[in-house]
Amino acid sequence: MPSQLEIPPPEAHVAVNTDDLRLLLLQVRNDDDPMRQHEVGCFERCFHLDAGQIQIFDLLTGVPSAAILEQADVVLLGGSGDYSVARGGPWLPAALEAMVGLYEISKPTFASCWGFQAMARAMGGEVVTDQSRAEVGVTWMELTAAGRDDPVFGPLGMRFQALSGHEDHVVELPAEAVLLASSEVSINQAFHFPGRPIYCTQFHPELDKAGLLDRMRRYPMYISLAGADSIEELEEITPETPHTEGILERFLDLAMAAV
Repeated sequence: MPSQLEIPPPEAHVAVNTDDLRLLLLQVRNDDDPMRQHEVGCFERCFHLDAGQIQIFDLLTGVPSAAILEQADVVLLGGSGDYSVARGGPWLPAALEAMVGLYEISKPTFASCWGFQAMARAMGGEVVTDQSRAEVGVTWMELTAAGRDDPVFGPLGMRFQALSGHEDHVVELPAEAVLLASSEVSINQAFHFPGRPIYCTQFHPELDKAGLLDRMRRYPMYISLAGADSIEELEEITPETPHTEGILERFLDLAMAAV
């Protein structure tokens, strides 16, 4: 795999055959967290995969070996349930070092939510907890100039809606990162590393409306942060966001072109 990625123009992208793809999802979730498998299902849907094409590795137990990483075509970094990059834990330093390793070998990687925060901190950024600026539910995003020119994000248009669920914020990006999208509340919503097939989003492109509602049933204490008094009201005010799934599809096209 090349250490640098030459990004083709958007019109050169051709959808890849996903039948034989092998993905590795690095999770930070307790064994009894029902969202553990739910998250797998969300990524399977967006990437059009069959059951079994995504392998889970729990970062609470250690880090994946070089052999495990080599077997995966793409690495995914997802949400975290009960864990926080800002609050940390004894498992976090090794996990962050593993993410530096993904950068160093230019492993095709997509990180969302906790993964976004972890990749940012691993590469020298700063993450803080600030519930007063929590974003839960649908959030308006605006592309930066770099985002509008990016083959993965550019097709979204200037502004788009995405589904979010976080109270930790990346307040400083790594020096190597290029900001792609911002929201009114949290400026750092998406970034990538130029020349490498690594993209990260604070929001959840893998979630659809039904997936968000499933998450909120698991974490009902956050429903009020979405501007709703009940799960029923949240369902009423949450739109479908199929356009964000295109982020993952275009990322996969670009990432596989680098292999």
